[in-house]
Amino acid sequence: MKVLLPVCYVLATVLAIAPVSAKTSSSPATPNPAPPVSDTHAGIAWYKGSADAAFARARKANKPVFLYWGAKWCPPCNQVKATLFSRRDFIELSRLFVPVYLDGDSPGAQKLGERFNVRGYPTMILFNSAGMEITRLPGEVDTAQYMRVLRTGLNAARPVKVLLASALGELPQGSADLTSDDWRLLAFYSWDTDQQQLLATQSLPATLRRLAQICPADLPAISARLLLKALALAAATDDATATPDRQVSAQLVKLLGDTRITREIFDLVTNSAGPVVDNFTFPDSDERTQLVAVWNTALDGLIADGSLSTADRLNAFSAKIGLAKLDSPEGALEEPLLLAARNQVERADRATTNVYARQSVISAAADVLSDAGLLDESDRLLKAELKRSHSPYYFMLGLAANAKKRGDKAAALDWSAQAYAAAKGPATRLQWGVNLLRALIDLAPQDELRIETVAQQILGELNPTADTFSERNRYSLEKMAGKLAAWNKEDRHAAVMDRLRLQLAGLCQRMPAADPARSTCRSIFS
Repeated sequence: MKVLLPVCYVLATVLAIAPVSAKTSSSPATPNPAPPVSDTHAGIAWYKGSADAAFARARKANKPVFLYWGAKWCPPCNQVKATLFSRRDFIELSRLFVPVYLDGDSPGAQKLGERFNVRGYPTMILFNSAGMEITRLPGEVDTAQYMRVLRTGLNAARPVKVLLASALGELPQGSADLTSDDWRLLAFYSWDTDQQQLLATQSLPATLRRLAQICPADLPAISARLLLKALALAAATDDATATPDRQVSAQLVKLLGDTRITREIFDLVTNSAGPVVDNFTFPDSDERTQLVAVWNTALDGLIADGSLSTADRLNAFSAKIGLAKLDSPEGALEEPLLLAARNQVERADRATTNVYARQSVISAAADVLSDAGLLDESDRLLKAELKRSHSPYYFMLGLAANAKKRGDKAAALDWSAQAYAAAKGPATRLQWGVNLLRALIDLAPQDELRIETVAQQILGELNPTADTFSERNRYSLEKMAGKLAAWNKEDRHAAVMDRLRLQLAGLCQRMPAADPARSTCRSIFS
């Protein structure tokens, strides 16, 4: 089991797409109490010019730059719009910096994504007036916590990169030089969108665990966040240290028993429950029984917490389902939990009217039902949302995932094809097209004609520009090439591959000879 990341990395590249999720509670879902100005983020004066012009303006005005990178369809992005960008205090604070909005499908966005090293949606970065990156902000925390971290970042004297070096003893002052605000920036840095800017992926778990150990004793919630993030990353990346450990289990029991701490790090408590328990305790052991009980109590408290958003509470409920399925034969769930899942979803659906919030909440709600094995009910929820959503093609992938779970390959491929046909925007269409191609190779590898037809359509929609071969686009194309190469093992489909290479070569030839992206284009099928 892997940790669900709070960013839309490649949610549309596999047929097991799973947005956010939530728990059993008798109290109705309560919207975040922060006072919104409207259903949109129009109150923010997003800079209308180029990114370079925005940084030039920031230098002249001696203001920081706030860079938001997202996509219309992405549930966490819509959650940010619904709960953060509509807050009066965020809009007022935005006057202190130059806010830049980058939609992944806008012209040149992927090239800029490569420049700023951003891939996952949403990524939010704070730069100082000189253009130096201060920190990457955590989109998964609640808005009050986010505002606290944002203000800390705006007042920071040193970027997180320097703080990390100090904490690890790589600078003369060492960790003793760090303030409580410095430790907060380290703990709430968005490691999921770091893109190996500060640390290589393989070194993250051990480094964060070390930070948790040297964090001052009077900052227990900060230390707990660093520890739990380290354990979650270890579990997600198959780190060698992610093995049953009684000491780790005892540490988790202690921190989860503190309601103040669990509320402050609720995102990790909900997103990491199943994977961490599964990796750090033995099945049917006393340690697992105790840890699951304490973790469920913490989740119950979060689900009943009306200060959390509906999507966050659904996420907590999904974590309960994950814990219940750990040692359950074939993932069977007891009827009271199934009933609670239905009730939680019904309340969330009824209470959520904001168009942005629904993109996140319905994703989470459908995921709760699907995780609980209630596939037909998940389908009904998703199909109803197709008529309401501004990006229905996202929910079609959920329907494809449910069909795949049932073993209905034809329906899974049909929904994937419908999703690709409906997808909007060049980067999104490429990602959705590659998703369809990968699904075809997985579920119908013998259908050579259909696989070639879809691959030709994907390549036929590409434009001979640098943006086409940058960041997420390049990542999608590399995944496509890798999947086709595996399908063509022992040259079983050599003629198809020759025709696709020829088609791509024609596109590469149309690019300027001096453009570095031309060599990237040529390397895709190499």
